[in-house]
Amino acid sequence: MKHLMSVSTGKNKKNKTSGGDRFFYFFTYLLTGFLTVIVLYPIVYVVSTSFSSPEAVTRGEVWLWPVDFSLEGYTAVLKYRDVWIGYRNTIFYTIVGTLMNIALTLACAYPLSRKRLHGKGPIMFLFTFTMLFGGGMIPNYILIKNLKIMNTVWAMLLPGCMSVYNMIVARTFIQRNIPDELLEAAKMDGCSDTRFFFRIVLPLSKAMIAVLALWYAVGHWNAYFNAFLYLSDKELFPLQLFLKNVLVQNDFATMIDPDLAEQMTELRNLIKYALIVVSTAPLFAFYPLVQKHFVKGVMIGSVKG
Repeated sequence: MKHLMSVSTGKNKKNKTSGGDRFFYFFTYLLTGFLTVIVLYPIVYVVSTSFSSPEAVTRGEVWLWPVDFSLEGYTAVLKYRDVWIGYRNTIFYTIVGTLMNIALTLACAYPLSRKRLHGKGPIMFLFTFTMLFGGGMIPNYILIKNLKIMNTVWAMLLPGCMSVYNMIVARTFIQRNIPDELLEAAKMDGCSDTRFFFRIVLPLSKAMIAVLALWYAVGHWNAYFNAFLYLSDKELFPLQLFLKNVLVQNDFATMIDPDLAEQMTELRNLIKYALIVVSTAPLFAFYPLVQKHFVKGVMIGSVKG
């Protein structure tokens, strides 16, 4: 009986939180809450401003909630033809580009994950070398021009078609989760490397593929610099390039009637906020559905578990 009492007393002492621990938890929660507010407030402000009236935005009355609820900004943005062109192009670049990225990344990562590949060391050196050294913007521009893909969709899809970092993540994942012994056992049953890749490697790598697809897709959705360099036809512009033209260059001439431009100056700031929300809404809606994959992706390919 005494032994049981001593054991329970010891457990109570272990479970009892010390004053230092309580202070640490309090400070951690306080810091996390402060950082959360810093991150969330700009988003809340932009969304609230986009639903406010032009007069309230101009007077700076919006702080947290919409003032004089209005949809004028969204009405003006959705009448803007270039927004729909940008949406169409961005969706195309994101879907097709991500499929190409995943195909090339896995096709490169799988052979490099096998121990019996001859010359694996020099090949990996060449890949990692490109992570540290590159030709720069002007040589890349000349290359795209000489390949005759300027002002085409290929100028958005081919440059950076595979991330070496993502390839290394995929290779490490395959190495640590799909051992060579599994390949040897499959070959004893007459399985080829191609069949092993499609029938065994891909099904066992769904989590890793999902994470890489998300990384690539977000990059394609937010990409604008290649379009800025290589595209001149507005019919090929992604949505982010139209957003840049509006936010940086104040290009409202095609969004509103030029004859009424002076009378609609109050609408300009509202259009900016509405266009930001419209261009980022798909990611806002999509991210909560795939958040667990992002969290899992932090450790994929790094620690065997």
